[in-house]
Amino acid sequence: MDANSERKIIASAPGRAGILGNPTDGYGGSVISCSLAERAKVTLSPISKKGLEVKLGEESIVLSSRSDFRLQGDFFDCVRAVIQFLRLYDLKVKIEITSDIPVQAGLAGSTAILTSLIGALLRVQRKKANKYYIAELVRQVELNFLRVQCGYQDQYMTVFGGLNYMDFRDKERYRSLSEEFYATMEPLTDMVEELPFLVAHTGVARNSGVILKPIRERWLEGERLVVEGYRRIASLCRRGKRALLEADWPTFGRFMDENHRIQQELGASGEENDRLINVAREEGALGAKLAGAGGGGSIIVLHPDLEKIARVLKDAGAECILHLAPGPGLMLDEG
Repeated sequence: MDANSERKIIASAPGRAGILGNPTDGYGGSVISCSLAERAKVTLSPISKKGLEVKLGEESIVLSSRSDFRLQGDFFDCVRAVIQFLRLYDLKVKIEITSDIPVQAGLAGSTAILTSLIGALLRVQRKKANKYYIAELVRQVELNFLRVQCGYQDQYMTVFGGLNYMDFRDKERYRSLSEEFYATMEPLTDMVEELPFLVAHTGVARNSGVILKPIRERWLEGERLVVEGYRRIASLCRRGKRALLEADWPTFGRFMDENHRIQQELGASGEENDRLINVAREEGALGAKLAGAGGGGSIIVLHPDLEKIARVLKDAGAECILHLAPGPGLMLDEG
């Protein structure tokens, strides 16, 4: 940060819930996704001494020498990775990180922090970048520095926010940042009057990269079950866009259920996910599926009575209930 600057930079980005089509965002497919009200926030404040002071809740760390920026396998790796990527080793700044997004819940909580951090540091450098480029920067950090197996949904949703239909055509094979195609974003927020969905967090923490990596390897090997399954899910999403815009909830719910059935068949769900999904269906849900990668995390439910199904899922053991909120993506402010 400019040593002469006394201004704080505040950046925030939302969590997200995959409504239909995930996880084909990593396989050239399509996804309908919506942001959540819960956000991650990063505050940068100038300091006089050399180094980075990083604070998360009650934990803090100081990064000053080059060796401090080697990944350690802890939460602060997200900061280390971004600094490595942007080569900002000489910054004099305090970084405070907070988040309302449940941890390891399959709701892009970690990505929202990275997006906020990168957005804030680009502002520090006075670099202007379009939203697509920022999303791709975030993914480069996750994939190549943090070594997280991931698609593109989280990065684009945390940057753009809102309710979107996303097309990831030609992005199934990973490319360098300079050669990567941008996703196609179709904002649907102003076209959909009702969103009768809620998100239930199972309370089971999981690492999305651990869930996604084995399936990615099977896809790369050309396993028919995976290749055809993801092709089918992407098709469901393309058809689902029309059902969403026409508020044809029975049809949309069937597509959600089929999306989940395919994920189950591939071994990408989890016992607690399936249990809560079955509870929702028994209580009249029109559709229910994974909101993220599976293996724990969260589910998303389509139901005509959200208050009722929220009570039922809480009674059944859901740790928390969240609601879709098609609001802004990455936000930046100076104060």
